[in-house]
Formats: sequence, structure tokens, C-alpha cells
Amino acid sequence: MSVRRWFVAGIAVLVFILGASAVSGYNALVSLDQAVEAQWGQVENVYQRRADLIPNLVETVKGAAAFEKETYVAVAEARSRVGQVSAAAGTGKIADDPQALQRFQQAQDGLSNALSRLMVVVERYPDLKATAAFRDLQAQLEGTENRIAVERMRFNEAAQSFNTRRQSFPTVVVAGLFGARFKEKAFFKAQAGADVAPKVKF
Repeated sequence: MSVRRWFVAGIAVLVFILGASAVSGYNALVSLDQAVEAQWGQVENVYQRRADLIPNLVETVKGAAAFEKETYVAVAEARSRVGQVSAAAGTGKIADDPQALQRFQQAQDGLSNALSRLMVVVERYPDLKATAAFRDLQAQLEGTENRIAVERMRFNEAAQSFNTRRQSFPTVVVAGLFGARFKEKAFFKAQAGADVAPKVKF
């Protein structure tokens, strides 16, 4: 009888340990998932700041320089594409969908390229670069680009923490029980060609 009692007690202790481990793993995943979502909100916040600055920048340039119309049309179209991708991504959790994150990043990279072309055109107009309004907008845009880089780095760190915990045993078992609730998080990747040093010509 005492052996049976010890056996039942041992089973109860084992069940308690496994249950506590499962609860702990679940709670850790929820906490890390929320950290990723909060950091994604910061990424969207700084991208939105850039999108809000662009119309003012384009209008300032258009007002001070008679440059090629296709340049600011390209900026406007790229900004529109970003808005469309962001709206489509808003219906789901973009951090859980590598393809959605890739589409978002491609749209943002397209906007970055269009802005770069705009700045190249501006270089031909020293009077425009000397205006206080343009200098202020340019400084704000440069600051925003720096913030974007920082927030993307922090997002990748949060996603890595989540993915590491999710793949650790026994949390991987707990994550598997909840299916899509705890999918692995996608990462921001470097822009295509970023690994190649730019060629400088004089």
C-alpha cells in the first residue's frame, strides 16, 4: 500500500512539474510575443514619421527648383506603395509572416531609393540646399532614417529573443500545442546590394 502511495505521489509531483513548466513556457512566449509586437509598433512609428515628412520635403523642393517631374512623381508613387502595403499588412500580424514582412521591406526600400534620387537632384541646386526650410527637413529626414535603423535593429533583437525561447525545450512543445499562435518571427534583412561597397567616381 505504501509503495502504491509513493507511486501516486511521484506521478502527482511529475504532473505538477510538467504543468508548471508548460505554464511558465506559455507565459514566457506571451511576454516575448508582446515585446515583438511593441517593437513592431515602434518600427511602424518611425516609418510613419518619414512618410509624414516626405510631402513637405517634396513641396519645398518643387517650390524652389524646377527639376525633373518624374523624380517627385517617383517619390509620390513609392510613398503610395508603402501606404498600400502597410494597409494590407494591418489586417494581420506582419512579424509572424515572412512574406508580408518582405513586401513591407521592399516597399520601404523602394521609397528609400526614390528619396535618394530626389537628394541627388537637389545637389544641382545650391540655392535650395541653402534655404533654412530645406535644411530643417533634410535634418529631420536624416534623423528619422537613423531612428529607423535603430528600431529595426531592436525589432530583430526582440524577434531573436522570441525565436530562441520558442525553439528551446520544453517551450517548443508548448508552442507546438498552440499552432499559429506562436509562429516564429521574421527578421528585417539588409537591402539588396548593401553588402557591396559603393563605387565612388571623381
